[in-house]
Amino acid sequence: MIHLTNIHKQHGKQILFSKASLQILPGVRSGLVGPNGAGKSTIFRLITGEEEADKGDIACSKKTVIGYFSQEVGEMSGRSALAETMSAVAEVMALATEIQEMEAAMALPMSDNKLTALLERYGDAQEEFEHRGGYDLESRAQAVLTGLGIGPDDYNRPVESFSGGWKMRIALAKILTIQPDVLLLDEPTNHLDIESIIWLEDWLKNEFKGSVLMTSHDRTFMNSIVSRIIEVANSTVTTYGGNFDFYIREREIRREQLQASYRRQQEMLAKEEDFIARFAARVSHAAQVQSRIKKLEKIERIELPPEQKVMRFDFPDPPRSGDDVVAMEDLGKTWILEDGSRKEVFSGVSGMIRRQEKIAVVGVNGAGKSTFLKVLTGKTEATSGTVTLGANVNVGYFSQHSMDILEGRMTVFDTVQEAMPQAHIGTVRNLCAAFLFRGDDADKRISQLSGGEKSRVVLATLLARPFNFLVLDEPTNHLDMLSRDILLEKLKEFNGTVILVSHDRHFLHSLVDHVMEIDHGEMRIYGGDYNYYLQKSATAEK
Repeated sequence: MIHLTNIHKQHGKQILFSKASLQILPGVRSGLVGPNGAGKSTIFRLITGEEEADKGDIACSKKTVIGYFSQEVGEMSGRSALAETMSAVAEVMALATEIQEMEAAMALPMSDNKLTALLERYGDAQEEFEHRGGYDLESRAQAVLTGLGIGPDDYNRPVESFSGGWKMRIALAKILTIQPDVLLLDEPTNHLDIESIIWLEDWLKNEFKGSVLMTSHDRTFMNSIVSRIIEVANSTVTTYGGNFDFYIREREIRREQLQASYRRQQEMLAKEEDFIARFAARVSHAAQVQSRIKKLEKIERIELPPEQKVMRFDFPDPPRSGDDVVAMEDLGKTWILEDGSRKEVFSGVSGMIRRQEKIAVVGVNGAGKSTFLKVLTGKTEATSGTVTLGANVNVGYFSQHSMDILEGRMTVFDTVQEAMPQAHIGTVRNLCAAFLFRGDDADKRISQLSGGEKSRVVLATLLARPFNFLVLDEPTNHLDMLSRDILLEKLKEFNGTVILVSHDRHFLHSLVDHVMEIDHGEMRIYGGDYNYYLQKSATAEK
């Protein structure tokens, strides 16, 4: 369907691809993986024609319809949410108009040749219209919007009234409504809650019939959708048959095999070079020496790819808190809206968070999860009830909105140093380096950092103080899978108490032992892990 063959692409001095090839095959769902900066987004732009390869061929049928969802939303204004979604299928709507015009023309007298040509064009247009799902455009757009969390009450809301995260959902809805032959998805689960992620997962598996090429930091989502992994790394592209978990296992096997081959080759080269060095001056061995020199010149040297840079840290062993970490008594929060009306977020929450518990706070988007964490940490005041911290409890807070915590004008180094004012410069530098801010990178201003980099800075500040109660609001946002896995392992080892909000189901399944669900202002507490919560909540819905 789409073939990239022997692609060479260079950005400045960086060679992204050298003789790289990949294929997007009909109906095949592929995951695109690789370290940041390796060229994943460039692959998307090459396919869409936004960039051109320096060398190589890109073949794609002119009739192939490509839908590309990126993290760049673009300008949205002047339409309702539904109209903005429908605008993506303008060509299909134009085709409907053309079909109506041709039907009207058929009622008029014309020559046989003109009628034959008109009928042929009419048949082609109807076939294309049906293929593009033209007969149910509006109902499909509505279904997609609803699935992504924008219900009927919001269909006619002006698109500019939505926040950036909700505009991302509308942008995604536009691409899905097109029903393209090839769907390119760059981090489609960012800004989605678990319910919307599950809906999208089901839609891709059961409704969409085309090809998919996607990046995602959500391991569960990736494993559920893809049957093939395309790895972009070290200026080349490597394809693995299987889902993400298979790719991880297979990549490790191939890496071990490559290292073994490299060691054997190095041993052989060392022996040959030693022979050449020892006998180079002896006339009696001149022929053998020359033969071995020629042999070495012809050997293709095995090169080991550089190790991917990863965060390396350990949470310090925290001071012991009391067994009762947080006591909540009839806790409630109500927001006063601009028009003077009141919105109850949650109420009547009573319970105890105990030492070393790992708790997930769950609920639909807008249920009040982040507000609940802010009330626990004192970032916002409760409207009713009380929150009482236990003995020797030190709270560390991670906000999904990093700028709630970080000061944009400060550098990475200054931010970390402020969190550990008694530490030596070398200690601060080492902590920055552990979170991949080495050398000059530690002197970057916070305002210049990407979302993932800001998340790493906040994590670094959490390590700088002896916190024994971590309150984490979407700590995995903007982190790649490798960083998520490292954070997950460190939180599992953490000897304190954790309460978190996360939309990463793999994270929740692997970490938490209790679940608190906010549903329509009420809090339900489940004394079991995430699987236990899913089973109990599913039973309650029946």
